[in-house]
Amino acid sequence: MLADEPMSQHTTWRVGGPADLFIEPADPADLQRTLSLLKAAGVPWMVVGAGSNLLVKDGGIRGAVIHLKHFRRLDIEETGRVTAGGGLPLMTLIRETTACGLAGLEALAGIPGTVGGGVAMNAGAGGQQLADVVESVELAGPAALEIWTKDRLRFAYRRSALAGERILISAVMQFRRGAAAELAAAVRQRLADRREAQQVGGPNAGSVFKNPPGRSAWKLIEAAGMRGATIGGARVADRHANFIVNGGQARARDILELIDWIREQVRLSSGIELEPEVRIVGADPIA
Repeated sequence: MLADEPMSQHTTWRVGGPADLFIEPADPADLQRTLSLLKAAGVPWMVVGAGSNLLVKDGGIRGAVIHLKHFRRLDIEETGRVTAGGGLPLMTLIRETTACGLAGLEALAGIPGTVGGGVAMNAGAGGQQLADVVESVELAGPAALEIWTKDRLRFAYRRSALAGERILISAVMQFRRGAAAELAAAVRQRLADRREAQQVGGPNAGSVFKNPPGRSAWKLIEAAGMRGATIGGARVADRHANFIVNGGQARARDILELIDWIREQVRLSSGIELEPEVRIVGADPIA
């Protein structure tokens, strides 16, 4: 357990103040005990995976951050059933399943993050999403370990019911059979496409805003004249207008102000209210 751990070291934007406590449980039993102790002590907590969809404010996080670096289990059965740990990188899951000729998530190749974060936000791309393959999840809570089926997760566009006092330990998924060579080619193409579109020149958190129904967020941002806009060390990417880049000296405040400015300009130009896809957490710095 670490105290006053800078969250800039655990987010892909490379910004964020310190967490009061930073905890890396060793296994599910240790995680469940940790949650019980935190609840008994009245200490708030949040879970962090790869930090790829997260903006931590400059004042940091009061309470504990739980990191799942030790939860990287991956079991692949002949039937296409896969059990993946909450801390397993999504890209590892995709590479290993496609190599076994299992189809269902190959279009997500190149999306950063972990299985836990991907399930929680129902990550998706290219017409595929985690909801397509997830059958059930094992969760840790302050009272006990639990199993939730897919129905209880209530998947929707870029969201699920997974929140609150529970952390995803692992997910059971069912993939369909495919040709390993074709799946490998699809993954290579997806990665090449992402490299071409997303070489944005600095630390970022991927897409900042959700796509409104029937619209592309990046097109709305570009139409509002926000491509290349800057505040402090934060900049709207020239190559992909739904990315905000840390030019090297950005603070979380710069990114937050730029998010607000983008939303305002898109609202004025199109009448559409963009909804952030990134999760914004933490406290503002004390003046």
